[in-house]
Amino acid sequence: MSISVNGEPHPFTGDPRTSLLDFLRRDCGLTGTKKGCDHGQCGACTVLVNGERINSCLSLAVMHDGHEVTTIEGFGAPGNLSPLQEAMVRHDGYQCGYCTPGQICSANALIDEIKAGWPSFVSEDLEAAPAPSDAEIRERMSGNLCRCGAYANILAAIREVIDDQAEEAAQSREQAA
Repeated sequence: MSISVNGEPHPFTGDPRTSLLDFLRRDCGLTGTKKGCDHGQCGACTVLVNGERINSCLSLAVMHDGHEVTTIEGFGAPGNLSPLQEAMVRHDGYQCGYCTPGQICSANALIDEIKAGWPSFVSEDLEAAPAPSDAEIRERMSGNLCRCGAYANILAAIREVIDDQAEEAAQSREQAA
């Protein structure tokens, strides 16, 4: 079996009880994804599987044959950060940094979910253009804990990226008209 991780195939032949998190860290050498609680409660291990966020500590590697897994290493690198990574740096949304990989993976999924029109528990208008309130962003990020309490900074970084993308989309529509 093989799992595509950040666009590269990684064969898996290990113990079928191996979590996706342990496979990524030990077998793939991708240590950006963190093991926080190992119970799916903190979000430090959040990765994307086929574009959807999951807690990799709760998922077995054998469940992901043929799937595309994106870890923090798949979003950018020093000198070539993604817009969300840059915003996290600008807004000091990382403090100690332990939860940051999971926060960034989750926030990238959040942005894609909003673009796709997925409602959240606190979505007020399901027909409205994707312009989430701060309460909605907080609710969507609620599975990712930050022990340093950098929530306001993380929110500011996510808000900046969402607002920048909305502005770029508006400018594209104006140019096309």
